Amino acid sequence: MARVLIVGCGCRGTELAEALLERGHAVRGTTRDASRLAALEARGIHGVTADPDRLATLVPHIDGVSVLCWLMASADGDVAALHGDRLESLLDTLVDTHVRGLVYEAAGSVEPSLLERGAALVRMAGETYRMPAELVDHDPADHYGWVEATAAAVDRVLAA
Repeated sequence: MARVLIVGCGCRGTELAEALLERGHAVRGTTRDASRLAALEARGIHGVTADPDRLATLVPHIDGVSVLCWLMASADGDVAALHGDRLESLLDTLVDTHVRGLVYEAAGSVEPSLLERGAALVRMAGETYRMPAELVDHDPADHYGWVEATAAAVDRVLAA
């Protein structure tokens, strides 16, 4: 069993969390909205309030995590930073933690050039830090297929 942190535990993130729970993993999911915590907890997800736009709110929740899933491909907020500077800072931080690998959502409603930049950063961090990194480019409109593709990416990171 591994602990997985899902950054962006909205609708698709919650479906992914349920699939990972079924596989025996412990799941921690982030939400910007504290009123969603009870709904996450009711599904067996350890819900935490964190804002990916503010890494200081996210980093404390990395403790004990084996895999981090960055599900920001349809996010709101400063999406350029979420797939650029903010993501790069997070990747640099992960090197000094117990996190073994990262799953990056590379398809969604965010501008494709931003997702390509984020994917390049994740690939580079994986090579530089010798950290397993998976890119999920499955169409998120195919909910079942996306959940399966993303859960399989988590499995590959854990197996590496």
